[in-house]
Amino acid sequence: MSLFFNIAIDGHSSCGKSTIAKSIARKYKMRYIDTGAMYRAVTLYCMREKIIDNSIIDTDKLLEKIDNLNIDFRYNTNLQKSETFLNNQNVEDLIRGIDVSENVSNIAKIKEVRSKLVSLQKRMGLNKNVVMDGRDIGTKVFPDAKLKLFITAKVEVRAQRRYNELVDKGERVNYSEVLKNINTRDFNDSNREFNPLVKSDDALLIDNSHISINDQNILIEDLINKIK
Repeated sequence: MSLFFNIAIDGHSSCGKSTIAKSIARKYKMRYIDTGAMYRAVTLYCMREKIIDNSIIDTDKLLEKIDNLNIDFRYNTNLQKSETFLNNQNVEDLIRGIDVSENVSNIAKIKEVRSKLVSLQKRMGLNKNVVMDGRDIGTKVFPDAKLKLFITAKVEVRAQRRYNELVDKGERVNYSEVLKNINTRDFNDSNREFNPLVKSDDALLIDNSHISINDQNILIEDLINKIK
C-alpha cells in the first residue's frame, strides 16, 4: 500500500531518524530519501578532491566543482536497503565514517550546497509517496507535508548509539570523541545561517531517549492511519 502524500522527518544527529524513515518506507512502500547521506556524499567528494584541508574548506574550488556531483539512491534487493551513490559509485559505507562526520556540518553550512541539494530533494518529492529525513525537511523541503515529525533524544543517549554503531563497523573510536562530535554537530545544525535545524510549528515532537523502537513505530503508524 502506497501513500499519496509525503512524510517529513527532522531531528538531531543520531536520534534514529533514518531507522524510523526506513521502517515507514518498508511498511507503506514509500520511496526513502536520506538527505543526511546527500550532505555526507558532498563531504566525501570534498575530502577526495582536497577541497577540505584540516577542516578548512576551499569554497571557491567547491563551487567550481559542485555541478560535477551526481548523488542518487539505489535499492539493494539483496540487503533490502537503499544505498547512496556518488557519481555512480556506492559510497554507503564510506560516508558513515567519523572523518566524514567531523566535516559534514561545515559543508552543510554553505548556502550553495544547501540550495543545490534542497532543489534536488524537492524534485524527488514531486510525485509524493516519499518519506524523507534530515534537518530542514518540514521547514524548507516539504513545508506542505501531511505528516511532520521532529525526533530527538538526550545527547548522551545519541552518542552511545552512534558509538555502538561505529564500533560494530570496526572503527576505532572512543565515546568522548563521539559525544564531542555530536555536540558540535548539534550546535552547527541549529545555528547555521541558512536553513538551520528548527522544529516546525506543525511537527510532532518525539523524544525517544527512553522508548522502544516498537512503541515508537506504533505511535507513528497510528498517526499515519489517521491521515491516509
